Amino acid sequence: MSALFADTDVVYDRLLDFVNVEKGQKTEFKLDRMLFLCERLGDPQGSFRSVHVAGSKGKGSVSAMISRILEAEGHKVGLYTSPHLIRWKERISLAGDEVQEEALVASAEEVFDEIEGKAGSDFPGDELPTYFELTTLIAFCAFRRLGCDDAVIETGLGGRLDSTNVVQPAASVITPIELEHTEWLGDTIPQIAAEKAGIIKAGKPCYLSRQRPEAREVFVRKAAETGSALREAPSLSSVESLSLDASGTRARVSFSSGSPLSRRFPGGVEAHSPMIGRIQAENMALALLAAGELDAGLTRDQATEGLKKAFLPARFQVLRLEPPLVIDGAHTPDSTRLALEDFDSLFGRNGPAVLLFACASDKKAAEMAAILAPRFDRIILTRPGLFKKADLRSLESGFSLAGASFRTIEDHEAAIAAALAESRRLSVPLLATGSFYLCAEVVKAIPDYR
Repeated sequence: MSALFADTDVVYDRLLDFVNVEKGQKTEFKLDRMLFLCERLGDPQGSFRSVHVAGSKGKGSVSAMISRILEAEGHKVGLYTSPHLIRWKERISLAGDEVQEEALVASAEEVFDEIEGKAGSDFPGDELPTYFELTTLIAFCAFRRLGCDDAVIETGLGGRLDSTNVVQPAASVITPIELEHTEWLGDTIPQIAAEKAGIIKAGKPCYLSRQRPEAREVFVRKAAETGSALREAPSLSSVESLSLDASGTRARVSFSSGSPLSRRFPGGVEAHSPMIGRIQAENMALALLAAGELDAGLTRDQATEGLKKAFLPARFQVLRLEPPLVIDGAHTPDSTRLALEDFDSLFGRNGPAVLLFACASDKKAAEMAAILAPRFDRIILTRPGLFKKADLRSLESGFSLAGASFRTIEDHEAAIAAALAESRRLSVPLLATGSFYLCAEVVKAIPDYR
């Protein structure tokens, strides 16, 4: 093992010494430190073909799907996603499969060799690199060390100035845009879309999901400016025969004459994802379009095999069925609405159910409360663990305005225990949502899923 790090848990502890936007810490977003360190490390981000994925929702799921489809064709594929649910090393994988500790630790040491003993003045901007910058660099070095042919890289925040935006991808992919991270990205859909559009690269195709008109206008304009072919999933593919159950999402994805996939897959692809949700059907269409057009040799069997293996936790994940327990990291109004629709589709619209809800203080708590409150007769509010700041008084106000009856249990472990006990006692479904951090704490409370 490394002289610096015994294992990846120690790597994570060391990374937490650096500025971490995920914890609400402030920094100035720029790429100069990343470009400087990439050069020092021999530009590891150029050692593999990359696909760069941005968006407000679904970008992690689409990234996982593309990586598994490319893997099914015989490629060695790195996958970089965030946030992690239980352990930091989840962020850096081989198409979702765990990377050996030795490779991650060696890659971390490679990166830290460039920063140990140095001050902010040794780096562009007179600041030390951030937690996310260092994690991204470790991912790039790990994928180079592992000999990856491809890597699917999910942005962390935004796109234009995101730490990942040093890659020169073979293609960019953008999932739906909504109001999120407004303190960083702007407070209108066009402003946020402009930040996401920063991953579109000159002469490289951009695969675009269904978008709000004001977001689509931004992407059309950016593609024209950069000479990027805009490949829009809604006009090139269609989703039919959609069905959801506890095993996942099934749909037939067909392709229009505007895509070469219409000739390779006449009659479409019978697609199945273990991830549950109507949005997952659209995600499958987008992933098939991007991966299929990138690799002309992709077969129908490879496409379906890849989709069946693609999975990320806490995306409407059913942890158990007796009684049903669902965790969903939805933390915006639109994502919350989709999660509730899927919950009702699986468990019915009117039956009794328990809601466990927590969100960070920068989220639209009142809007999410208005969506969720009418559906649940038993609601427990809490904090999303200790990692993120929460405003319980604002949360209570939102649910009160929505006319909800609820109880607040500030200690998240006690709240989770109470929600699980209530669900078991009444034998009714439980939905835990509002934060990936809350989902992680629920998983930790269930030994079978650690």
